[in-house]
Amino acid sequence: MACTTLLVGKNASYDGSTLVARNEDSASGVFTPKKFIVVLPEEQPHNYKSVLSHVEIPLPDNPMRYTAMPDALGVDGIWGACGVNEKNISMTATETLTSNERVLGADPLVNLIPAQGNEGDENYIPERPGGIGEEDIVTIVLPYINSAREGVLRLGSLLETYGTYEMNGIAFQDEDEIWWLETIGGHHWIAKKVPDNSYVVMPNQFGIDCFDLDDAFGQQQEHLCSSDLREFISDNHLNLSLTESFNARYAFGSHADSDHTYNTPRAWVVQRYLNPTTHRWDGDNADYRPDSDNLSWSKVPEKKITIEEIKYLLSHHYQGTEYDPYGKHNDPLKKGSFHPIGISRTNVLGLVQIRPYMPDNIKSVEWISFGCNMFNAIVPFYVNITKTPTYLNNTGKTVTTDSFYWANRLVAALADSHFATCNSHIERYQLAVQSKGHELIHKYDKEFKNHPNNATLLCEKANEEIASMLQEKTNDLLDKVLYTASCNMKNGFARSDA
Repeated sequence: MACTTLLVGKNASYDGSTLVARNEDSASGVFTPKKFIVVLPEEQPHNYKSVLSHVEIPLPDNPMRYTAMPDALGVDGIWGACGVNEKNISMTATETLTSNERVLGADPLVNLIPAQGNEGDENYIPERPGGIGEEDIVTIVLPYINSAREGVLRLGSLLETYGTYEMNGIAFQDEDEIWWLETIGGHHWIAKKVPDNSYVVMPNQFGIDCFDLDDAFGQQQEHLCSSDLREFISDNHLNLSLTESFNARYAFGSHADSDHTYNTPRAWVVQRYLNPTTHRWDGDNADYRPDSDNLSWSKVPEKKITIEEIKYLLSHHYQGTEYDPYGKHNDPLKKGSFHPIGISRTNVLGLVQIRPYMPDNIKSVEWISFGCNMFNAIVPFYVNITKTPTYLNNTGKTVTTDSFYWANRLVAALADSHFATCNSHIERYQLAVQSKGHELIHKYDKEFKNHPNNATLLCEKANEEIASMLQEKTNDLLDKVLYTASCNMKNGFARSDA
């Protein structure tokens, strides 16, 4: 999965909210339809079984209601992606990460091993289930946690018990804290609290650099880890730091040439945008370049970060640099060199804003985009609900403009080949949708103060109005983009019949 995650601490955000956002991207050549749903307690399984790894996990009997962004077709399981539960606790899972041979040799991934032979035969070997993975994590964690820290501990316990078949990074969020967890091999993990005044950008690469093991095995104020991590590091000679400070990225991460085209450029371009004068980013004397391995895990931005900036960054295609694949005058040998953040294969962007200044019933807002982020808009929805608007939950196999996911896919496919002529339509659409989204959230925040006892009904009413606005403006955009693309067809001819 070619995902990108952006985490913003409460003192680095424009309104004091914690902000957690992630693009879920499909593998090469794959486009995965997504939908926005609510899972009610009675719909939550009691005994969970993974489609991909066949692992079976008994779940607690007291699940909470939560939102999710599952795969619409369900072929490979749920893949809940991200969501918020009724206690205003959020998580996004997961960012596929890299590792190295020493780690994977010391603690191999827990892969599904199919049965050998036929049951009843003398030489029959039964199937060995794999561990947990991206398909499973939201479903088995989010309904049962009451804080971001509690989310880390629950997932950590599951990893130690069942293992995992892939390297992953997972964010947990409440109104005060954001925690980032990274898996290490099959059963180990570390987690670090995002500093309140900082942001973190995570491409598909192990990211945590400085990690305080004394805190993790002591006060646990900002660091948590698996129970035997110290022995694991020592027994397998994983500590590569030359000083007493332990660098987790050196120990557990990758240092491959492919990182320099696939991963590090994404972190570089976000830090370049949010800290434009802190360092020199371009030219022969740059402090950091797209292939720099020493970009810091967290950074204090030069100003507070907004929802719109997060959307812009998670739509980034290296505009303003020589690597932009849409650049008219860029060197053809350089443009398109690096994996863009706003890649064509994005399934969903989920951004959760937990607002400490609002009552619990309307504290959390989930901002959503489907499809390629360069050509869509991000839209806010309340999460204290029992149902989601049809326009966002009706995604199926059939392509239809009545689905937000499919409408966005159509817009992107048409506009991509006509970027210069369609870009103004896209920009106006984004400004209109996102402005109206803020306006409607303000409207219903005020209305809630007058009707505090009808929170769920009010949130559902707001979401329906937002979805109606969104569908109208998306259909208008599709009309404009279709007209522009039709006028630029190669078999066009200027003369009419008369």
